[in-house]
Amino acid sequence: MASKDKDQDKGTKAQKATADKPSAAQEEKDAKAQRELGIVGPHGDMRLASVVIEGYSLELRDGDGFVGDVASRTAFRHMLDAWRKLFTSMDGKDPMGRKSTRELSKHQLDAMLEKDGIAAQAIAAASEDYALQLAHVVQRFLKHKSWKGVERIIIGGGFHQSEVGSRSIARAGKILKAEKVPVELRTLHHHADEGGLIGWVHLAPPALLQSYDAILAVDIGGTNVRCGIVQTHLHRAPDMSQAEVVRREKWAHADDEPKRDELVEGIATILEDLIAYAEKKEIRLAPYIGVACPGLIVEDGSLAGGTQNLPGNWESTRFHLPRDLCERLPHIGDGRTQVCLHNDAVVQGLSEMPFTNDVERWAILTVGTGLGNASFTNRRDAPGQG
Repeated sequence: MASKDKDQDKGTKAQKATADKPSAAQEEKDAKAQRELGIVGPHGDMRLASVVIEGYSLELRDGDGFVGDVASRTAFRHMLDAWRKLFTSMDGKDPMGRKSTRELSKHQLDAMLEKDGIAAQAIAAASEDYALQLAHVVQRFLKHKSWKGVERIIIGGGFHQSEVGSRSIARAGKILKAEKVPVELRTLHHHADEGGLIGWVHLAPPALLQSYDAILAVDIGGTNVRCGIVQTHLHRAPDMSQAEVVRREKWAHADDEPKRDELVEGIATILEDLIAYAEKKEIRLAPYIGVACPGLIVEDGSLAGGTQNLPGNWESTRFHLPRDLCERLPHIGDGRTQVCLHNDAVVQGLSEMPFTNDVERWAILTVGTGLGNASFTNRRDAPGQG
């Protein structure tokens, strides 16, 4: 876990003052500070107090591609584009106007669907295609050993927050039920921009959460970056069911096409603004930042695959996201600023923990630029679990 001391931000005088101290003594001081903060567990921790993460970022193959590719938001756009071209050829004019399918927003598609014209027919046809593909993907995942016995699947990402998306997901649920597949589809409780931030309250060290009001969280996607202040309300609801994002910023970085290091620098700038906001509002921020991103997370904080939708090489041995981000940030309060990394689908899934106590096995599929995935098992041996 990357960390940054307040002393590192001081000037030359402070550096000279500490230069004479033995390195062993300094190391022991740092170790003690870390123990006091309750920092335990590596990046990408798979076993938490109340849940075991059975797996994530599965790349199941289907022919020449990956199974999840046919149920992403990108896949839906391709399906819609195909139906749009067909209806255009039959009617002699494009029912959706001049904008490309990629440029049409969720709100615009919902408006077309409400008008019940030719455009609505094209959207409905694409939604049926997508529902069939989503049902197929679900069944393929359920055959994997890490998904064995999954009773409920949460559909995350922003797709379900449109009428088009919610209808497609509901239809997929009916298809699965008709085929007697014993699984329930539900959608994320939180807004898609917030679920990937709120999940960090279940990953952050408990000692920190008990001593501070809120933590900083980051959710890096292939199209957008979301940063926010997550207030735990721990003393009001120990299960974190009332955790909320009290301030968030969203950057559509894909529009700006930043290089990898420029993206990290932009995230640091947003976090600096959020730190300033917390100070102004007297929100006691923990010296901890949770960062969620696509890909496989190694215990040392490096990335080992699955980052193809991010700009540049995120798997380089010369790049370490927690460390590089930490070096760009000011200190938070008087403590050691800790930066911890985990997979984005895992974090979004963990935001559902307070609402999954009635099942043992559950999972999440996040519909975005790609299709993220993670599966979980609730620990009945955890305190408070029966």
